[in-house]
Amino acid sequence: MTQEPQMSRSSKDEARFVRNKLIEFNAKHIPEDIRTRYEEINLTLKNDAGQVIGGLLSVLCWNWVEVDILWVDQSYQGKGYGSQLLGEIEQIAKDNGCTFIQLNTFTFQAPDFYEKQGYEVIGLIDDAPRGFKHYYYKKNI
Repeated sequence: MTQEPQMSRSSKDEARFVRNKLIEFNAKHIPEDIRTRYEEINLTLKNDAGQVIGGLLSVLCWNWVEVDILWVDQSYQGKGYGSQLLGEIEQIAKDNGCTFIQLNTFTFQAPDFYEKQGYEVIGLIDDAPRGFKHYYYKKNI
């Protein structure tokens, strides 16, 4: 008699195995010219003293870039540095043949900023975290 599968929390190796199995599956369905495109692209902004005052962490995947984190120190906000970081990643995406950029943010972060940069809401989750909204944005480039 076959025993039912047992569920447990994954080890790092087991998690890597699962991730690689999905990557293997996906590769069968993705056009060959972009099949292996996956690259972290991270940008850092420093002041005169060499201190990090901002940055953007992203991943180029297939035909888009996904911005995971965009942060500018509060004392440097409102001076165009966030726009410069977004502009740079957009140019990198264009140079790599990407067709869009996606990102997400919360009510208490920067939805107005992204909309001013030409990003459009493609999804919204209410009460995530409780009392706020979680926005998903896309910009065709």
